[in-house]
Amino acid sequence: MRKIFLTLFYLILAAAITVTALLWVIVLRENVMGDAGVRITIPTGSTFEDLADSLRSSGVLRSERNFIITSRLKSYGRSVKPGSYMIEPGMSYNSLVNMLRSGKQAPVNVTFNNIRTLEELAGRVGGQIEADSASLAAFLADETNYSADGFDRRTVIAVFIPDTYQFYWSVDAEGFYRRILKEYRTFWKDDRLAAAEALEMTPLEVSVMASIVDEEASRAVEKPRIAGVYINRLRLGIPLQADPTVKFAVNDFTLRRILNKHLEVDSPYNTYKFKGLPPGPICCPSRSGLEAVLNAEKHEYLYFVARYDSSGYHHFSRTLAEHNKYAAAYRRELNRRKIYR
Repeated sequence: MRKIFLTLFYLILAAAITVTALLWVIVLRENVMGDAGVRITIPTGSTFEDLADSLRSSGVLRSERNFIITSRLKSYGRSVKPGSYMIEPGMSYNSLVNMLRSGKQAPVNVTFNNIRTLEELAGRVGGQIEADSASLAAFLADETNYSADGFDRRTVIAVFIPDTYQFYWSVDAEGFYRRILKEYRTFWKDDRLAAAEALEMTPLEVSVMASIVDEEASRAVEKPRIAGVYINRLRLGIPLQADPTVKFAVNDFTLRRILNKHLEVDSPYNTYKFKGLPPGPICCPSRSGLEAVLNAEKHEYLYFVARYDSSGYHHFSRTLAEHNKYAAAYRRELNRRKIYR
């Protein structure tokens, strides 16, 4: 009888060791191959089979069969969470399944800059997160999505301060907007609000002016001086006469020369025809543009025009006579280079 018990004990022990060894090989040992991390994206609505296909094509699994066994042992597969995941070398299938099952995504960097319109913004961001350009554009086109936040279709672009932001790839259009809105509100902290108030401007008005400064300045060092010119003109009730606003009004950003016919366009963005700031930003205002307005140079300049040497710098003037001299030199250079539009 004792021999029987001992035999059974050793058989059970051997079986336990075998099962443990198999579980270690299948579930717990380092099973992810490669020398560097591999990012995979799982779109919304994906099945377990779709996930397995992605893993197979990425070449990270030592054994697809063992990954499937591990998934079944851990009851994973009925619900696949979308997202972007970073699979690190040396991960066990146990760790991999835990990560996928919990939806622990690796954030992605979303970068946008040099954006003039909401449609352009949607197109630029749409390729970086799951929400495509069409869904982003549709969200931004509907003012009811953000009117409660104090914006309309002409002003909401002020929210999108160009930078690199981290998102979970699976974010939808509303989630994207809400996150950027949070960053916008963080930017407008007490000291910047106080600086805007000292200029007798609202944050939105600062954003509108900053967008014009951004479009005018080829050299960042000139932004505070250009901002000072526009502030001086606003205070004196002189039209801003900013060429970039005319380009925006006629919807032609390729113009290299503003002609009289452009100055006649009947648009609230035409700052030659209408005094004050236009109704909204003419691009996503940059941080440097915003800071340039908030810390505008104090001077007596009322005019500026690009230098004719194509250096990207400007001539600044206090009087119209002086400005006209520089403007004539610039026009002559445009004529010499046969730039007529």
